[in-house]
Amino acid sequence: MHKAKILLAEDDLNLGSLLKQYLVAKSYEIDLVFDGDTAYKLFMKNVYDLCILDVMMPKQDGFTLGKNIKRINSKMPIIYLTAKSLKDDVMKGFAIGADDYMTKPFEMEELLVRIEAVLRRTQKDKVKTTKYTIGKFEFDSLKQELLLGDVVAKLTTKENNLLRILSENQNELVERNFVLKEVWGDDSIFNARSMDVYITKLRKYLQEDTSVKIINVHSKGFKLVTDGEE
Repeated sequence: MHKAKILLAEDDLNLGSLLKQYLVAKSYEIDLVFDGDTAYKLFMKNVYDLCILDVMMPKQDGFTLGKNIKRINSKMPIIYLTAKSLKDDVMKGFAIGADDYMTKPFEMEELLVRIEAVLRRTQKDKVKTTKYTIGKFEFDSLKQELLLGDVVAKLTTKENNLLRILSENQNELVERNFVLKEVWGDDSIFNARSMDVYITKLRKYLQEDTSVKIINVHSKGFKLVTDGEE
């Protein structure tokens, strides 16, 4: 069974350590950091199922960090922790994509319940969608098939996983580092070159529909463009 991996960013060393100890005991894998910049660097290197972010942190506050994380992976679930109870602070958190919000002090058991609820919801969403429409193509990620009319192309596992990520984010930027972590496991130069080869392969599959393109966004990533959008 998959052990959920959580990025925990909390600048209170005592609280952070207690939370990590508690969640590890509940069978979660926890990476604990104490400032926003370190959290962002770690997020860029690893694959997480959930982020728990303290709002008030040095170097990069939780809201800024959350925005940066969502820019890389718009579907990454985030729970914010804060000592504030201001209504507009709560509203700001939800406005930038919070999945939940807890005001300190809180019971660890309550945080655990909320973590489980967010993970259940997000994992269910992941499982639910396996079929995508890409212009004139139909893509079935479960069968690893790309269909254009009666013509069926069987995809390799890497081709399939790469196209799935692009399909989930049609007309949106997908960061290179995120793709490398999800499909290849790390962002080494060798894997980056391999990814570029696979992008070229996918372009060849999709060239039969001129309204569909995979475009490079210089030094950032890729975008699967459909319906003539750029």
